[in-house]
Amino acid sequence: MGMGMGMEGNRGVMVENEGAMTGEAAATTMEEQLEMVAKAFVDHYYNTFDNGRALLGPLYAATSLLSFEGQMVKGVADIVQKLTQLPFDQCRHHISTIDSQPSGPAGGILVFVSGNLQLPGEEHHLRFSQVRLYVHVHVHIRMHVSLNSYPPRELLCAK
Repeated sequence: MGMGMGMEGNRGVMVENEGAMTGEAAATTMEEQLEMVAKAFVDHYYNTFDNGRALLGPLYAATSLLSFEGQMVKGVADIVQKLTQLPFDQCRHHISTIDSQPSGPAGGILVFVSGNLQLPGEEHHLRFSQVRLYVHVHVHIRMHVSLNSYPPRELLCAK
């Protein structure tokens, strides 16, 4: 039994696939689904980061960890505080690559992101990279993601 992605109106739902596909076709479909979820989350995260870092709180949990320039920060409030206290008020991320792969038996996703960061008044872009691990914390996880549309669609992931 594999995981599949179903679309219901404006809602993407992770559902159990009762073996409708097997072998290579199912693996390709799972890879495409992972890429789609990773891209949607990355697009949403960096758009929110660029337009209002204080609004990133709902994307973190009490057990979330952020390691940044040798400092480890844990929990929603401390992570948002760290992000909002960065030495620049505005920025624009330009994503170059998004690489993802499944992680763990609970259906997590490991995502590597790289790109350029443009700061106001700076002539040259700064290179950045980030590794994120998304894991299931509850049976259902709701996150608002932008799937190339506005307003953002709601994605419901069910274990």
